[in-house]
Amino acid sequence: MLDHHYATNMDEDVFMGERRMHERQDVESEATLSILSKGENLPKEKILYTLGKDISVSGARIQASTFLPVNTLLHVRIAINDAPEMITAFGKVKWNKILLPEEFYEAGLEFVNTLN
Repeated sequence: MLDHHYATNMDEDVFMGERRMHERQDVESEATLSILSKGENLPKEKILYTLGKDISVSGARIQASTFLPVNTLLHVRIAINDAPEMITAFGKVKWNKILLPEEFYEAGLEFVNTLN
């Protein structure tokens, strides 16, 4: 189950480089991303199957074989092993990182409107 507590000392967290508003759970889950954004530099595939990590009520880190540009708008569905329902939300890519060029990428998602 996700923890809904705010960070205890936001000033210290910001000073130390931590900007998360909610504690992340160290879990790996299957995630399905539907790309809602239109424009250039987006993947040709409109539905991606990825691995969700470090999930909280306000966002998640994902790993995928497709690069997602910052500000890409997504419909996110994450299946957490012990949860009875999937997490369903709209998300926006806040950062990205190349793990293996042309092969494997990581991105930070911020949930912008949680449905479940």
